[in-house]
Amino acid sequence: AVLAAPPSNTIVDVAMAANAETGEFSILIEALKAADPIVLKKLSGKGQYTVFAPTDAAFGSLLTELGLTAEQLLGNRDLVTTVLQYHVARGNRDSSDVISSSRIRTMQGGFLFQDGGVLTDKNGRTANIIAVDIKASNGVIHVIDRVVLP
Repeated sequence: AVLAAPPSNTIVDVAMAANAETGEFSILIEALKAADPIVLKKLSGKGQYTVFAPTDAAFGSLLTELGLTAEQLLGNRDLVTTVLQYHVARGNRDSSDVISSSRIRTMQGGFLFQDGGVLTDKNGRTANIIAVDIKASNGVIHVIDRVVLP
């Protein structure tokens, strides 16, 4: 295949490259495409963001928990947008910033609570941070093993 222009290495580019290698973020990428275009625009832009990126296994668990198919979830634009925004914080927060914070305000407006590398959502559900400090030109990605819900 002919390579396109060099990637700008935004959060979206990095997630797509990681998915191309591991296949672990295909649902996250589909969710980004299904959400309000403003989310993709922000994560592809110049602002600085921190993304807590759930793996496909995390999304699979969520679908089981909610009794939904991926198509049903991705078909609900408002829900997908709200959930994605709950996984994004403004600013470039590396793992030491995250670990030293007890709560993190999300783009969705709510908070994630953090203790010892474990995020707790508004519903008391927990997600472990399983990979950290994946750098992008416009922020950083930390991988989590569960989808958090606002």
